[in-house]
Amino acid sequence: MPRETLSLAEARRIALAAQRFHVPRPSGPVGVAQVRRVLHALGLVQIDHVNLLVPAHYHVPFSRLGPYDRRHLDALVYRRREFTEQWAHEASIIPVAHWPLLRHRMETRPVRPYGFERYLRRHAGYVADVLEWVRARGPLTAADLPTPPTGERRLPHSWYGTVPRAVLEAYFARGELAVADRRPNFARTYDLAERIIPEEHHRRRMAPVEAQRELLRLAARANGVGTAADLADHYRMPVRDARPRLVELVESGVLRQVRVEGWREPAYLHREAELPARIDASALLAPFDPVLWFRPRAERLFHFHHRNEIFTPPAKRRWGAWVLPFLLGDRPVARVDVKALRPERRLRVGAAFLEPGVRPGPVAEALAAELKLVARWIDLDGIEVGRRGNLARTLASVVGSRAH
Repeated sequence: MPRETLSLAEARRIALAAQRFHVPRPSGPVGVAQVRRVLHALGLVQIDHVNLLVPAHYHVPFSRLGPYDRRHLDALVYRRREFTEQWAHEASIIPVAHWPLLRHRMETRPVRPYGFERYLRRHAGYVADVLEWVRARGPLTAADLPTPPTGERRLPHSWYGTVPRAVLEAYFARGELAVADRRPNFARTYDLAERIIPEEHHRRRMAPVEAQRELLRLAARANGVGTAADLADHYRMPVRDARPRLVELVESGVLRQVRVEGWREPAYLHREAELPARIDASALLAPFDPVLWFRPRAERLFHFHHRNEIFTPPAKRRWGAWVLPFLLGDRPVARVDVKALRPERRLRVGAAFLEPGVRPGPVAEALAAELKLVARWIDLDGIEVGRRGNLARTLASVVGSRAH
């Protein structure tokens, strides 16, 4: 790709190829090696345990591979220790070898929940005891820890819920603890990072500028092409820190600065980026899929306005609680609000919306096939389609479901 200007269509194909949508899904059983390959290509997967359908970090590999055994992902993270959890984009699964790249942030960023440092200082004895309990007994969950001497266990106005969990999370954010496992209720178990992260990665120190440069290289590889803001967002890096590192990556030949049709800002193209002749994807995307998680980029690349409305009051939702964009070819063409009705063993499509200028028939056919694949993957027997949305009637007809 010697040209210095890319059409928007070319940029889309480059971006989707970087995200592994340029290769067909496996025709046979998906093994752990294929899950590993996807995780490495993406660099990180954002963790989210909302279970209206399936937790989003399990869905991301499915979008690229089709049905796979979710235990493969768990094994890579919690058994083989090839990957681990850490704050990267948000709470994320990352290759364990990337732990040193984030260490400078672990050591300098404020702990979460923000403002909790005051509690840590005021109750230093209890906080120190927590680390010693993990050292002596770990791995532990927050439920395994005693109530603080103050007698106040609950932590109001925080999604951490309890003081013991917030203390454990503070140690985790600082890199002193790491996640050893997940309980069936998704609760984290924590252990000393030195017992989870291999010594070669746990002991390694990198200068912040060196780590930032490598994070941006990884971000460019996972995005294919993007502006400074696009690439900085991948690992939630301030753009002011990213810009000088991007200049260095251009000077070293890792990236090339290019123009993309219709973009106001210059873009950066990874030297290994692929430009396939076409993208033949057909995939439902998780709400936190890397293809769409940075909204300005999604709108520039696809003219697609994506919002997660799960925390929006129901009366104010435009699309629904758990809305999955449907990627067909090289762009999102529809979105569906879905929920797994597990007691009834059915997949409920509460609403289905078609993007402007797209023909409903071919989209409904492809979307129905993908919904049936998802339903089988999570052990549901059938699909029912609601009446809301301009694609609902057509989709219901193809699925064979009477609109409810």
